[in-house]
This record gives sequence, C-alpha cells and structure tokens, in this order.
Amino acid sequence: MTDTTYSATEMMTIAAARALKNDDVCFVGIGAPSVACNLARLTHAPQITLIYESGTLGTRPDVLPLSIGDPELCHTALCTVSVPEMFAYWLQGGRISVGFLGGAQIDRWANINSTVIGDYMRPKVRLPGAGGAPEIASACGQIFVIMRQGRRSFVPKVDFITSFGHGEGGDHRQRLGIGTRGPTLVATDLCVMRPDALTKELTVTSLHPGISGDQVVEATGWPIRFAEGVEETPPPTPTELDVLRDLQARTARAHGTATEHDAGG
Repeated sequence: MTDTTYSATEMMTIAAARALKNDDVCFVGIGAPSVACNLARLTHAPQITLIYESGTLGTRPDVLPLSIGDPELCHTALCTVSVPEMFAYWLQGGRISVGFLGGAQIDRWANINSTVIGDYMRPKVRLPGAGGAPEIASACGQIFVIMRQGRRSFVPKVDFITSFGHGEGGDHRQRLGIGTRGPTLVATDLCVMRPDALTKELTVTSLHPGISGDQVVEATGWPIRFAEGVEETPPPTPTELDVLRDLQARTARAHGTATEHDAGG
C-alpha cells in the first residue's frame, strides 16, 4: 500500500513535472530538473523528448544521471551528437520547446544566478557557473525553473545574471531581440509561480497543500505578489509518489548510496 504522506521536495518535484507535456522537446539540467523531467517521462508524458547538454537526444535513463557526462544518458539515447551540433543546430535552431533549469538565486523577474554569491571579483562563494544555461534561457521556447524557496535564494536582485529571465520586467526580452518566452513557471517547495502577463514579475498562482501565503511571504526576499484566486496545488497521487520513489531508489542503488531500507534489507 502506497504511503501517501509526502515531503516538500516531493511536492515540488511533482508540481514541476506536471507542467511538461507529451510532445515537448526538453533541454534538461542536472539535479532537480532532471528528477522532474524523468518523472514526467515515466508518468503522464511517456513520449517526451529529453535532451542533455552532452548531446544525448531522446535519452530515457533508467537511473538519474550524476552529470551530463554520465554514460547512462548516452547508453539510453536515440543518438548522441557533438556539443557544437547540440547548441548550433538543436538549441539555437529553435528546435527545443522547454528548458528546465535550477540555480542558486532567482529574483522577482526570474533572472537566475549560478555563478557567484557576492561581488563577482571578490565573491563570498564561487558557484559551478553557467555551462549552457545562458543559451538555454534565451533559445528554448520557454523556461521552467525548480528551486527550494528561501530568502537566501529568492532575492530582490541576483548578485550575477547567469541566465537572463525577464531582465527588468515588461518587454525587456523583446527590446534585447530575444524572441522566446523566457521563464513561464517557477516550482518551489512552497508554491507555483508564473510571471504576470504584463509586468513579468513572478506571481504566486498556487500554494501547495498546508502552505499559507504568510509562509511564502516569509521565504521571499521581495514583496511577493499573489494572483487573484490563488489555487491549491493538487497533492501528489499515489502513482506519482510510487514512480518518483522507485526512480530515486534505483538511482541510489546504482550509485552506491542506498540505505539498507532502500536495498530491501
């Protein structure tokens, strides 16, 4: 019998996965984006095309990859192309409908920082960096973001713009000649946000079960806006939980991080 209790991280992952469709071609980031994208593939979107930065097209990993260079991605892909072809033909050619990203910081206009915390020349923390995220943010049809929510990560202004979201809001993307939609969804462990149609400022559209508006306000570094008629995010279904937990248990066993319980002991 399925344990229908769930964690905040499971709710976040499932809420993000639900945004993907069967006919999407999705450029997948490692980590939380990869979990959400593969959950979608294993549940409601079995025909989704997943693409990773290393050049794997249509990959269907049995376990979650440790990095873009994980052999699991190449082994289960329809084909693998060179990185220049991936970016020049597939990404910059407009052939990818959704980019799925995370980051260390995000601001009210959905600009993402994964480069440094603090001043660029004298950072408090130097992060992994951009990778392909800047190109993903500008060239994919739209961007979904998944991040845990707190004042250290949801900040009034990011310390460094790694991935351009909506800039300073409004038509900033269009004024810069960027023709794609940019971030259209941010899924957190507390809520789901979408940009306002006019201002592009992130706005709460649904609260996860048991989460109050005050909790979201407390976890956000700017005066967060709420949409009219904020909904409650549907809780995870037993199937979603079963598939997610099975995927993570397989991954833990494959990577040698399974507990005795995960291993069936």
